[in-house]
This record gives sequence, C-alpha cells and structure tokens, in this order.
Amino acid sequence: MTPPYIQPYLFFVGNCEAALEHYQKHLGAEVLMKMRYSESPEPCTGGQFPPDWDGKVMHCSFRIGNSVLMGSDGMSDEKQDGGHAMSLTMPGTAEARDAFDALSEGGKVFMPLGETFWSPCFGMVTDRFGIFWMVTTPEMK
Repeated sequence: MTPPYIQPYLFFVGNCEAALEHYQKHLGAEVLMKMRYSESPEPCTGGQFPPDWDGKVMHCSFRIGNSVLMGSDGMSDEKQDGGHAMSLTMPGTAEARDAFDALSEGGKVFMPLGETFWSPCFGMVTDRFGIFWMVTTPEMK
C-alpha cells in the first residue's frame, strides 16, 4: 500500500499555459500531463466556468527538478484560497474519509467527498487554519 503523500497544487487564474511555458523556459520544467476543460470526459455544466474557458487547463502536472507539482487555470477568474492548495493522496477511501473529516473539523467544505472521473474519492476543504486541501485516492483502474 502506498503511504499518503502531499503535492502542491497551484491555481493560475487563466494563466496556466503561460506559467508552464515560463517554467519550461526558465526552470527546465517538464510537463507530465495536461488536460483542457474541453477534454473532460464529464461535461462542465451549470455555469461553473466562464464560457470562453474550453481551451483553458483543467488539470496538469509538471516536474521541476525532483519535485512534481500540479495545477490548473482554476474554476473562474478569481484566485481560490490564495492561489494554491495542498493535494493529499491517501491509499484508500477509508483513509481519505478519515483525513477529510479531520480537516473539516472547524473548517469549510468546498466540495464533499465523492466519486469523480479521475478518483473513487475526492473532496476539497479549507481547514480551520485557512489551508485549502484537496483529498483524493489514487485514480480508478
């Protein structure tokens, strides 16, 4: 079983593509994965996103040296909780629920734990200390 691990998740507020290019040019970043909103297997509905964001980055991962970071353009033209989050990957659903419940105590749930197209268990919460967390389990097979 893989132990829990944390990765920084950066929200670029519509500038993710430019940031990736900048990091590639100046920091030697290697883009490992990039998915645009238009490529999502689940439609983005309900006015969650600005109408012209189809070509924006829904999710990416990139390596700078030995560090792997994740990021996106976010979900709107405003920074979410300072423009970053901690992405906590837990080995299983039970562990993810325990961690999410603990982080939720005195905090604010942004997205309750639930199944997504990339994970059997994913949720977002700001803890009582003001840190934005994304709790997830490894992607579905």
